[in-house]
Amino acid sequence: MTAPRPLPWLEAGDPFPPVEQAWGDADPVPGLLAAGGALDVDTLVRAYAHGIFPWYGQGQPILWWSPDPRMVLRPARFRLHVSLRKALRAALRQGRLEIRIDSAFDAVIDACARTPRPGQDGTWIVPAMQAAYRALHRAGHAHSVETWWDGALVGGLYLVNLGRAVFGESMFSHRRDASKMALAALVAACRAWDVALIDCQQQTAHLASLGAEPEPRAAFIHDVRRAIGQPAPDWRFTPLYWDELWPSAPLFRRNAP
Repeated sequence: MTAPRPLPWLEAGDPFPPVEQAWGDADPVPGLLAAGGALDVDTLVRAYAHGIFPWYGQGQPILWWSPDPRMVLRPARFRLHVSLRKALRAALRQGRLEIRIDSAFDAVIDACARTPRPGQDGTWIVPAMQAAYRALHRAGHAHSVETWWDGALVGGLYLVNLGRAVFGESMFSHRRDASKMALAALVAACRAWDVALIDCQQQTAHLASLGAEPEPRAAFIHDVRRAIGQPAPDWRFTPLYWDELWPSAPLFRRNAP
């Protein structure tokens, strides 16, 4: 059996290896690029700008990833399932649903940390990661999209944003479809803001059902570099954005029935 290629170890401030050096299908863990380093704001910004993200568990060193292919959701290709569309329109008409951005970032990341990924017992959002993304939020590069129901926070997600590139991180739900509603709101806003891609990092059947598709890493990074050179959106949500999901039957335009 061939021994795996050595994994680069990073000290704080070290440059990342080229993403082409990430472990591939013949290695123990495809997509793993390096270990070590730091989670300060500058390092995280450099990482995301190069198609790299951190993901590790309690007791492990910081692990940096750049999988090939990369799971990407193009807002224009988002699949709004009939059941979710009906639930959204009913909730909006009844005035029970409100989408807020960045009003409860700490609460969202706390809830996400308590929600294991499918097939995992623990969380990858360890305390050091929570602190790092709170710092990234204070620096204006991380945001939360929140689902509020009858005035209570019931679901949401958080993400990283550089220019016109959006990198999804994690989501949670305390009410049926609450996280999907937050994602639908993010897609609607991204359509309004002309954001071309939402990075989903890992391939899952759930993401595929919503329209996400695997893309070659080189093409993904090319699009990211082009997107981060554009001005970042104004991270506020207006109900008018919902009409981006159903332009033929708008709820909030002046000419809506």
